[in-house]
Amino acid sequence: MDGEEQQPPNEANVEPVVSSEASEPVPRVLSGDPQNLSDVDAFNLLLEMKLKRRRQQPNLPRTVTQLVAEDGSRVYVVGTAHFSDDSKRDVVKTIREVQPDVVVVELCQYRVSMLKMDESTLLREAQELSLEKLQQAVRQNGLMSGLMQMLLLKVSAHITEQLGMAPGGEFREAFKEASKVPFCKFHLGDRPIPVTFKRAIAALSFWQKVRLAWGLCFLSDPISKDDVERCKQKDLLEQMMAEMIGEFPDLHRTIVSERDVYLTYMLRQAARRLELPRASDAEPRKCVPSVVVGVVGMGHVPGIEKNWSTDLNIQEIMTVPPPSVSGRVSRLAVKAAFFGLLGYSLYWMGRRTASLVLSLPAAQYCLQRVTEARHK
Repeated sequence: MDGEEQQPPNEANVEPVVSSEASEPVPRVLSGDPQNLSDVDAFNLLLEMKLKRRRQQPNLPRTVTQLVAEDGSRVYVVGTAHFSDDSKRDVVKTIREVQPDVVVVELCQYRVSMLKMDESTLLREAQELSLEKLQQAVRQNGLMSGLMQMLLLKVSAHITEQLGMAPGGEFREAFKEASKVPFCKFHLGDRPIPVTFKRAIAALSFWQKVRLAWGLCFLSDPISKDDVERCKQKDLLEQMMAEMIGEFPDLHRTIVSERDVYLTYMLRQAARRLELPRASDAEPRKCVPSVVVGVVGMGHVPGIEKNWSTDLNIQEIMTVPPPSVSGRVSRLAVKAAFFGLLGYSLYWMGRRTASLVLSLPAAQYCLQRVTEARHK
């Protein structure tokens, strides 16, 4: 096999959904008992309520970039800092102003649990890096990719500890606001973490991996909330990563540039024309442009704009290359070092425990009795 090919994940539909463009006329339900409305009439009534709330000239935050698809569908990309209260407010305001048909967030199925966890639980989870988390990361991604994921989690935990703020607040706000909009779908738009980390590890030589891990392990610079807001032109976590991986262009390509392509693809998939329901099969089909809100890190916005009008093929960036000879050697070296250290630790602890036990008066007495019995 040349590599493992990962298929794009299915969209995560949190709410049943369909929607329309405000410029299209929607039939009104003028009379009748609401309890006796047909499905189509009920749909049209709710759709009309939604379109009344949709602003034709929305008052959008400065962090929003508007893109237009070939079929007229509109996409509002909210560029966020992942640890920012202002970003959460920008997301809420944008969704309320445009009343979207689809909300797409920079998450994959491996991180979707953060959407329904409360802030205090997330804060505690983000700050605790346990052996169980390491084992889970290794099981999902392999040894080297799992270790890299844990090191990146350490970076995130460092920011969390410095700011006292759990990551992903803008995604949770997007999830809550999308549930309030009639017929709004919620999509996960990021490439799966295992693919990203495996491709990132494959792009590095053994010594590059060592140098990167060293930089991540000793990250301790203080961070303030003002630093976060100043980073609104480039996502804080990715900016910190960029500073550490500046000498590794291949790593930047896999972690940032390839995900720009993937996010663009998912936003374009979401921005498809919507077919309105028909009262009967004889009624002609009617499709309208859709309205989409994308919530992504600010560092991805320039890449999304750049890729918006280009032909995209994401199959290549979903393929995990086979491990190289140096990769296999490095994995063996890491395993040998791990088990060697574990064996030495057990040997040292055993000697230490034996010394402590033998120093006890009861043990000394027993040894003396044994020695006397042997000399009789």
